[in-house]
Amino acid sequence: MTLTMPSPADVDAADAIADYDRIRRAIAFLTECRTDQPSTDQVAAAVGMTPVQLTRLFARFAGITPKQFLAAITLDAARRLLDDSASVLDTALEVGLSGPGRLHDLFVTHEAMSPGAYKSRGAGLVMRHGFHPSPFGIAVLVATEHGLAGLAFADPGEEAAALDDLCARWPAARHLRDDAATAPHATRIFDLEAWRPDRPLRLVLIGTDFEIRVWRTLLAIPFGRATTYSTIASHIGAPKASRAVGAAVGRNPLSFVVPCHRVLGRSGDITGYHWGLTRKRAILGWEAGKCWSA
Repeated sequence: MTLTMPSPADVDAADAIADYDRIRRAIAFLTECRTDQPSTDQVAAAVGMTPVQLTRLFARFAGITPKQFLAAITLDAARRLLDDSASVLDTALEVGLSGPGRLHDLFVTHEAMSPGAYKSRGAGLVMRHGFHPSPFGIAVLVATEHGLAGLAFADPGEEAAALDDLCARWPAARHLRDDAATAPHATRIFDLEAWRPDRPLRLVLIGTDFEIRVWRTLLAIPFGRATTYSTIASHIGAPKASRAVGAAVGRNPLSFVVPCHRVLGRSGDITGYHWGLTRKRAILGWEAGKCWSA
């Protein structure tokens, strides 16, 4: 019998998935016990780790301690973000200037597909997909020759369902598995050092005119900040369309890149995320950690 040793890439991917699973369980515990302000020892015990292991894990994940992470994901922290989001979003939309929070943080360029392409549901397009480790579980990416068209997240065993969710938007396209084609996108998306204005990440947006207006507005929400559905509705000239905005946010095909996770309920509650509230809290905490360590 021949034994095959796993490649370094396989080991790295397995480690990333295991790290996210531990982070996910830790965040779930912190969220459920938030009002008790649990100690690092209590969180570590709840997820089967030592306090030192947990602290090192959070340092790798977000560059902060578990206690700081707890502060970042509390609703009070979310409300503080919400309090100043309107003026920040106003600035981003009206003058388009970049500040410390990176108003256009991923330095993306984007184009909407033509109404004809939208109506054809991808007929004639070749769409390549791949699965890659990320700080928030398995990243499922879909790309065309024109740019990145889809990003979803999945836990182990849920990859096929996440891919189906993305591919259903382009049922007439030809879909091919090609991890090598999507890997460069995955590397750039989750590496802050790769967020450079001289090398923009190209996105392909396909949706109704209303959805694309909402998604473009999401791109203006600064890193580490938050806004509400009603604020977005006002900025796109439809102040009574908060529910329609919520539906469009939920239809966002480019999770994290188009930051739908930065949209909160009117009271600042962390609500409504297509890939799970725990993952939304993880992303917000990760971003808060990057802001604090910058």
